[in-house]
Amino acid sequence: MTIGVALPLHHEIDGTVRLAREAHEAGLRSAWFGQTFAYDSPTLAAIVGREVPGLHVGTSAIPVFGRHPLLISSQAQTAQAAARGRYHLGLALGTKYLTETGFGIPHERPIRLLREFLTALRQLVETGSADFHGELLTATTPLPGAVPGAEPPVPLLVAAMAPQALRVSGELADGILPYLAGPRALAEHIVPAVTAAAEAAGRPAPRIVAFVPGVVTADAEGVREKATEALAFYERFPSYQRVIGLSGGTRAVDQAVIGDEEAVAAEVARYREAGATEVVFTTTDLGTEADRRRTWKLLGELANG
Repeated sequence: MTIGVALPLHHEIDGTVRLAREAHEAGLRSAWFGQTFAYDSPTLAAIVGREVPGLHVGTSAIPVFGRHPLLISSQAQTAQAAARGRYHLGLALGTKYLTETGFGIPHERPIRLLREFLTALRQLVETGSADFHGELLTATTPLPGAVPGAEPPVPLLVAAMAPQALRVSGELADGILPYLAGPRALAEHIVPAVTAAAEAAGRPAPRIVAFVPGVVTADAEGVREKATEALAFYERFPSYQRVIGLSGGTRAVDQAVIGDEEAVAAEVARYREAGATEVVFTTTDLGTEADRRRTWKLLGELANG
């Protein structure tokens, strides 16, 4: 199992590159970037991937609403070429609130859109061309769509946790990016569903890249208090409410891994046993700077142990 971290997005680009170098030097295998309304995550991943050789970079995750497969393919292939084959593209359904408030478009038929988006995007990243005509979108290439050096084809991952999204992801994607899904939800609901869908479609076993908020710290109570506030945003969305409940929790902070090295290592092992092929720690900066370094040191040791 590989282990990575999600890098915070409040630094200038040079600062982000420095953090990525530190993560790589600590032994971590990957650095991931969220997509908000600020930084363009594939561009940031491309810069970091080029500046930090050997470190895998990824986005988690770009909502399909308000985007088009042709444009995402261009971004992803460019990032893949810049990172010399170490880029991983994460997609998401997004939320009704952010889609309709931010883009002014209806958040309707998300599963159908995801299916069509993945179908067209797969053609583009694997062949450099597309001839797709669906109900919700069209993607054709009157001009070439391949980027030189974008090899191997960009892996397509989806932030899927609900049954229909897991089914589509198993059929059409290379893996999933669950967040706030604890070991119980993974083992009992998420991993079996996406694996069965992949098997039925004749695809390889999917990657399960579990995103986990966590910090190694001596001040577990203080960091947990900060995590409660930082993660409360997700509690307003039914998809996260559902997966938190399936994990045995009531609040988002219940899925945070906070404690000393022994406690955090034990939780990482639980994710592995639950079927995670990769673990990515998020919000590792909730404690002190010393806590963050301590967290990355442990995760690097686990990644190479």
